[in-house]
Amino acid sequence: MGLIKPHRVPDFLQRYFSSFVFKKDVREPTIYLTFDDGPIPEVTPWVLSCLKDFEAHATFFMVGDNVRKHPEVFKQVLEEGHLVGNHTFNHLKGWSESNADYLENIGLCQKYFDEVRLEENSFQKPLFRPPHGQIKPSQVKKIRDSYKIILWDVLTCDYDQSLQPEEILEKTIELTRSGSILVFHDSLKAERNVKFVLPRYISHFKSLGFKFETL
Repeated sequence: MGLIKPHRVPDFLQRYFSSFVFKKDVREPTIYLTFDDGPIPEVTPWVLSCLKDFEAHATFFMVGDNVRKHPEVFKQVLEEGHLVGNHTFNHLKGWSESNADYLENIGLCQKYFDEVRLEENSFQKPLFRPPHGQIKPSQVKKIRDSYKIILWDVLTCDYDQSLQPEEILEKTIELTRSGSILVFHDSLKAERNVKFVLPRYISHFKSLGFKFETL
């Protein structure tokens, strides 16, 4: 899935990997924004402010070590009505890790979530997104009963600093369809691009009557 430009995961792959959620079936025009790799104080509060301006909601797949370092930003995400998901404690690539080490890292991330989560924002089945989309079938078998595994329909590639933000915006709009799960990043690497793309992207689809909801 690692193309070097914004792209949509082909439908045949989405059907083949049925253990994962790539998009949602919806009756009304709806988009599911997700943000990976936070929370960090330099970018995540800006994203929250932008979402608030447009009355949009999103799901944040957070790195546990960032939650440990910035619990106040984690709490702010929940307080503003957004959802959080597990992205491992150290942003591990599942293909490179033993099952035992990978599962332990996921559990450590969840531990920090549970320590600071607001009870009213808890959800029945935790969400998990494997960093880089890398996870072994054996790892999937170990966690699928405990976590809903979320991938994406559209990857914005906002982290790629060689891409111009105008290019990312145009291509991401072109690829989006109702029910799409999109990946943005609330990270320093993506800061320039996400600050350009996100408000323009939301504004475009709001004008077409789309809603932005949590997963």
